[in-house]
Amino acid sequence: MEDGSTLKENALKKALFAWEHANPKSWVMADDTGLFIDALNGAPGVRSSRWAGDSATTEAITKYTLKQLERVTDRSATFETVVAVISPEGEQHFFSGKVHGKILEAPRVPPQPKMPYSPIFVPDGTDLVWAEMTIEQENGISHRGKAFRQARDFLCEQV
Repeated sequence: MEDGSTLKENALKKALFAWEHANPKSWVMADDTGLFIDALNGAPGVRSSRWAGDSATTEAITKYTLKQLERVTDRSATFETVVAVISPEGEQHFFSGKVHGKILEAPRVPPQPKMPYSPIFVPDGTDLVWAEMTIEQENGISHRGKAFRQARDFLCEQV
């Protein structure tokens, strides 16, 4: 299902699937997230969960990412989430959250389940990788948190 060329396309595709199957029609939302590494021309981007192969493990994706960055000095990267919200009438709304940071040269801790970048991504303004943060710390600054707070605020105004 995540075969779009942008996060927005993928989030919309998932939200449309839910909306088309909702009976009666209701508010639905879906998201897509990617990691965009500057030195790799934005890769892995929309393929963040599969760029080491469709069946690659969390650990394999972490290792693959570090291999791609061997001998690379610019390790800046951005996590982005796009949330698509569709109203019962079919109106589409989009919300985005970004977190800039850098990729370490090696994992500091084991990755969180199904989160291959959690032991190697340090968000700007902190010295911790995602996997070292509490849920509260992560939610307070994360790309997903930013996008979903925007969606929540929008929905609170609508309903």
